[in-house]
Amino acid sequence: MLDPVVVLGATAGADQVAETLLGWDADVRRRAEDLDAIGSVVVVLDELSAPGDLSEPSLALASTLRRLRPGGRIVTISRPATGGDQDGATEAARGAVEGLVRSLGHEVRRGATANGILAADGVPLDAPGVVGALRFLLSARSAFIDGQLLTVASVDGALPEDWERPLADRTALVTGAARGIGAAIARTLAADGARVVLLDVPAAGTDLARLANELRAVPLQLDVTAPDAGERLVAFCREQGLVLDIVVHNAGITRDKLLANMTGDRWDPVMAVNLSSQIAIDDALLAAGQDVGGDGGGDGGADSDGGGVLGSAPRFVSLASTSGIAGNRGQTNYAASKAGVITFMPALARRLEGVGGTANAVAPGFIETEMTARIPALRREVARRVNSLQQGGRPEDVAEAVAFLASPPAGGVRGETLRVCGQNLVGR
Repeated sequence: MLDPVVVLGATAGADQVAETLLGWDADVRRRAEDLDAIGSVVVVLDELSAPGDLSEPSLALASTLRRLRPGGRIVTISRPATGGDQDGATEAARGAVEGLVRSLGHEVRRGATANGILAADGVPLDAPGVVGALRFLLSARSAFIDGQLLTVASVDGALPEDWERPLADRTALVTGAARGIGAAIARTLAADGARVVLLDVPAAGTDLARLANELRAVPLQLDVTAPDAGERLVAFCREQGLVLDIVVHNAGITRDKLLANMTGDRWDPVMAVNLSSQIAIDDALLAAGQDVGGDGGGDGGADSDGGGVLGSAPRFVSLASTSGIAGNRGQTNYAASKAGVITFMPALARRLEGVGGTANAVAPGFIETEMTARIPALRREVARRVNSLQQGGRPEDVAEAVAFLASPPAGGVRGETLRVCGQNLVGR
């Protein structure tokens, strides 16, 4: 994070946040008046009860913006609107924060970003999920995330012993891992301490082997759309003695065409790879159960065919897309598959809650990859410009978001879709 960090707010929660930042050896200030340059601003809005309560902190934030350094970070911490459980004035005040954050994301310049954390009622602001999300959003790891709000639903999760290697002693599966975003995810998880299992189709075997050698990872050539892909994955894990703590569904394809010209050979493979394969593999992993003797002991869910292949509190992360949120011309099949991923996450998260697990999605916008490099130059430049940061993202930006959602502190984040799109001007 960039210092100094200004913490705005007069609540006990603001004091907790300031203490957390001081524990990271940050230069924390509670007033901004005497500062010529400001690195980051955290605005704590956890006790809003009426729309008027937003005036003073918003204007205090306004006074800091012209002094925000290039690449600066603004993070709000507030409570989510509950759909009517609170009185109307409280609901309105909480909902107003969303408009503030999303609009501010469009206004800040020079690589700065504005994002928000929504801590559910009863979740203290020093809970692992809040602390982990704050550290992530204040860091360079969140460079292509702007105008987004992330809900922390519970106190679940744990702070890592080493923030530089938060995935130490964990095993992660990445599908579609041989190149592009998948390879970036694998490299990032490995750098964060995870042992990585790399899965891709046999046709990508050369690239898969090369990456496996680089990362000292375990390669697996498998077509995720095969009818027995889930069972074969489970069998492979048992043969290799692997217990998966993290499952990243990255495998995906496009077969673009206007719907009027769409055919089954374009529609069906996209749905099969991007969505149906995820559901089938997750079903197989959950049916195999958790490792009874693994870390944390599991819940005794292993079946009679052998030990479970999931660790305690497993993290599932799926790759969605902003096309699944806003749609995209010529991508009805792709957008449908990615919208399905997004809506599948809360259902999977509820299923995993009983075993202490989580399920979340990452929705990239325009990312500079080999695939997007084939887009005509003019369309590619337009795609770069239709977000608040006025640039394309990198595979590493997506990978960092995946790594955060796979990390121990993110145990309280469930069923969310985190957009990594520089605040694309379409959708939310």
